[in-house]
Amino acid sequence: MKRSERARFLSPLIRESTQDAQDRGESLTLIRPREIILSWRKKEQSELIDEERKHADLANQLSMLDQPVGPLKPCPYEFHFRWKTQSGTQHRHVCDDWETSTAFFRRRQTLGEMGALSSLKETYEQQYLERGMAFALGTHKRRPKQWLLVGVVRLDSHDTNQSEMF
Repeated sequence: MKRSERARFLSPLIRESTQDAQDRGESLTLIRPREIILSWRKKEQSELIDEERKHADLANQLSMLDQPVGPLKPCPYEFHFRWKTQSGTQHRHVCDDWETSTAFFRRRQTLGEMGALSSLKETYEQQYLERGMAFALGTHKRRPKQWLLVGVVRLDSHDTNQSEMF
């Protein structure tokens, strides 16, 4: 999808808050944060081993039509976003999307571990926030009031405005 089409396609999902989405009976929404702080913690070796096992189990669940794939390599860091909505409500979510892990691994190849972490922090806290982004948040049937961060979407601010959304 072209970047110019992305905003128009996604704008019906943009809400001011998860409460707004919940009041509408929605289980998936996009929220544009006003502020972001990315942090991380290094995972314990036992966590990485457990994740490797789970990834291997998933990779082995292929159908006869699927091409064999290797298991995903778990990221050695768990990423967290502390963020505020446009109205100032504060949130904290674990960022477990594969794009962030992939970005870390790619940047680590050229920047080293700390350089990669610093680069991700700058990307999310400054570049994405300035250019425009949204957090994709969703609920699960078993926990309909718990909103999980399912992705980070680059969505240029100038491509949408409030009058187009509602």
